Amino acid sequence: MTLFKFEVLHTSTKSRARVGRIHTPHGIIDTPNFVAVGTNGTLKSLDNEMVSSIGLQLMFCNTYHLLLQPGPEVIENGGGIHSFINRNMPIITDSGGFQVFSLAYGSVADELKSKGTKKQGGSVIKITEDGVHFRSYRDGRSILLTPETSVATQKAIGADIIIPFDELPPYHITDSELRKSLDRTHAWEKRSLEAHLKDPRGQAMYAVIHGGVDDSLREKSCNFLRELPFNGYAIGGSMGKTKDQMVSMLSSLLPKLPTEAPNHLLGIADLESLKGCVPLGIDTFDSSYPTKAARHGTLLTSTGGMKITRGRHSGEFKPIEAGCICYTCQNYSRAYIHHLFKAKELTSMTLASIHNLHFMVELMKSFRENILLNKV
Repeated sequence: MTLFKFEVLHTSTKSRARVGRIHTPHGIIDTPNFVAVGTNGTLKSLDNEMVSSIGLQLMFCNTYHLLLQPGPEVIENGGGIHSFINRNMPIITDSGGFQVFSLAYGSVADELKSKGTKKQGGSVIKITEDGVHFRSYRDGRSILLTPETSVATQKAIGADIIIPFDELPPYHITDSELRKSLDRTHAWEKRSLEAHLKDPRGQAMYAVIHGGVDDSLREKSCNFLRELPFNGYAIGGSMGKTKDQMVSMLSSLLPKLPTEAPNHLLGIADLESLKGCVPLGIDTFDSSYPTKAARHGTLLTSTGGMKITRGRHSGEFKPIEAGCICYTCQNYSRAYIHHLFKAKELTSMTLASIHNLHFMVELMKSFRENILLNKV
């Protein structure tokens, strides 16, 4: 039995944008929505009580990192991820595949930018039809990650939404290699689903659609996966070299997805991409961008990014943005936050992250309001 349900409340008359609700065992996710990345069970510099108070409805945790530290058995013994990290709101975990294959093809940042190339001497030992052998970056031990072990780890962690094990090929790959990778991913996703259905635990599982920027392969992936009883669909793999290429690929793909199921765009949620992708009908987006930008002194505002470390902000005794009701803007000035960054105080990252996360929550709320008014 699953407590997972998705309902579409309104579809815009202007585009494919839609407002909906995803029901999970730990609460409702209003869509479209932003999903912040809490790699190790926390958003860097923020505790989960603060994150919940800001109104972040869905949080992303990384199976690969939690597998290595503290280990799934610790999280399970701690009552599952919600109890362990003190978050009584929905959580999604990935399969671990993204991080593992980034070790093989390049850094996570490079892969998001479609710059991945095969690394020699990396942490991945061998990729077989069974799974991936890799070495822990923490202690060097050899680990085999398969569809079954990935699902078992996500069961122990206990997130509301889980992801099947998939291969993440880089942008720079031959057509034959991409087709081979897609077939392997489909086999792994089917095995992941079979393992999940043996012990559902009230969790939902999203399929991951691959195929790079090849529309025919994306359609093939969609057709294969929609025949299996997944609860939703994530869009993964390489999104192309440019945002225009990504939007073109997604414009072709989205009409092929079942409208009665939620969808999720993996790893993309910068402001420009959101503006281009919400009208396509995407429901949720995850990214570390807003919190990473905050830690580097870039604050999100309605007029663009504000680099708070610039000298002109040292004497500005006003909030980051007029009218913002976030904790940071209600209590501190630009001048003080500028000072904290210059003094390299850790509090600077906390206050900046609070503001940027609040900005994203409010931005997605405005998207939903405008969709209901058929303005998007």
